[in-house]
Amino acid sequence: MTATLVAHGLSGGHGHRVLFEDLDLTVAPGDVIGVVGANGAGKSTLLRLLAGETAPMAGRVTLNPGDAFVGHLPQEHERVEGESIAAYIARRTGCAEATARHDAAAAALAEPAPARGGPDPADVYAAALDHWLATGAADLEERIPPMLAELGLALGPEDARRTMMTSLSGGQAARVGLAALLLSRFDLVLLDEPTNDLDLDGLARLESFVQGLRGGAVLVSHDREFLSRCVTTVLELDLAQHSNRVYGGGYDAFLEERATVRRHAREKYEEYAATKADLVSRARTQREWSSQGVRNAMRKSPDNDKVRRRAQSESSEKQAQKVRQMESRISRLEEVEEPRKEWRLEMSIGAAPRSSTVVATLSGAVLRQGDFTLGPVSLQVNAGERIGITGPNGAGKSTLLRLLLGRRTPDEGSASLGSSVQIGEIDQARSLLAGAVPLAEAFGAQVPEMTPAEVRTLLAKFGLRADHVGRGMDELSPGERTRAGLALLQARGVNLLVLDEPTNHLDLPAIEQLEQAIAAYDGTLVLVTHDRRMIEAVRIDRRWQVEGGRVTER
Repeated sequence: MTATLVAHGLSGGHGHRVLFEDLDLTVAPGDVIGVVGANGAGKSTLLRLLAGETAPMAGRVTLNPGDAFVGHLPQEHERVEGESIAAYIARRTGCAEATARHDAAAAALAEPAPARGGPDPADVYAAALDHWLATGAADLEERIPPMLAELGLALGPEDARRTMMTSLSGGQAARVGLAALLLSRFDLVLLDEPTNDLDLDGLARLESFVQGLRGGAVLVSHDREFLSRCVTTVLELDLAQHSNRVYGGGYDAFLEERATVRRHAREKYEEYAATKADLVSRARTQREWSSQGVRNAMRKSPDNDKVRRRAQSESSEKQAQKVRQMESRISRLEEVEEPRKEWRLEMSIGAAPRSSTVVATLSGAVLRQGDFTLGPVSLQVNAGERIGITGPNGAGKSTLLRLLLGRRTPDEGSASLGSSVQIGEIDQARSLLAGAVPLAEAFGAQVPEMTPAEVRTLLAKFGLRADHVGRGMDELSPGERTRAGLALLQARGVNLLVLDEPTNHLDLPAIEQLEQAIAAYDGTLVLVTHDRRMIEAVRIDRRWQVEGGRVTER
């Protein structure tokens, strides 16, 4: 079914805080609209409004036809306890809800006496049946195993029903989430951070899916390459200017046009400010001349010199008239509001004295985790080297990092860490700052040499202010925990920087700042990322490919 979604005059926010207002957006078949903006600008809020899950503060959202199947796939950070793979996919595809509606309609149809004045049970059942069929619920169970196998998870129907989502690794869960999307049959889809935790193969499949959609799509993503390849239109939610704007022509065209728009706005304000300052200065000068003329007339003119007094009075009046004319010109100036400076993450990575020449060594190292085996691996990391690690999810990249850093002891072979190695790490789970302890307290425990005031000042530089520092770490969003981890890198001196998917949950400005900080860092770097633009932007000396528990150098 072809569907069109229209938002008109939409305003959204939390409580009394308005994040965006007067937003107009049309999503027609074939449109892929990328929503960009800083964290907290209201991107996820907008998707919920478009999905009809929450009511807008103002404006309206209309869907034509009204019974079109809209799928909202929110960003999920936690897996539901007791939910199997099959149940998860049924929920994410909308098939579970459609099945429940179908079953309820069938039960109502079997009732001997329908409720008086209510809808005809036969009509309700017919609509529920049509929706159930449209979602693909009828054959979903048969379609799940082949799709999982295609994504590298060989599970039969019974395995999919028995295996809990909570038992999966992060990479496996990401593949199941991708499978749910690929199995869906939405008329219009709303995607929130669909690229998170996907490997390169998963990203390619996601891009192919989005590019092949006949219906419309609205997606939130911080993956610049994904946006560049997929979106046809960009909606920017500008938190600093409290504005929103739609740009046509794709993501790269948006970057160019936005830069032009911002430059013109700054030039227009500067022209206005210069004109106003000049008029104010001239008015002040005319006013001083007028006052001086009156004083001179009173001091120099004899009482009996009426002609002279009149001439000087007229001269003073002319000066006063010029002042009024100048003030009138100032009041008629069309005011131009100064563009607000958006908050930018300004970060650097603290440097420690150089470590030993050999930073880390693995010699015939083997590590077994259940059915998975990493190795044997023989590698050496030398001081100052910049190493990029790539590979599919579940291949053993994070396990390799744990071996290198001495967090796990190999089952066979040996692993050693050099002397004077000061490690700065952001792991994939962001586990260094976690738990119920308030952020300020947890951060302060990691850097005891800093005073509480210094801790708060540093966290504020990373966008973590008074409403964040008193909250428990587990109450913060993944993006906020990531920024706290970046702040820790700046506070500490490190000579071995280890980053495991550091761009996950960061917004675009923060990603660009991180790239600049990595570029300026001159210590040893080990970077694991699926961000294709980051791997090209950051200087890398060596490339390790991890696949199936084996490590090869490219």
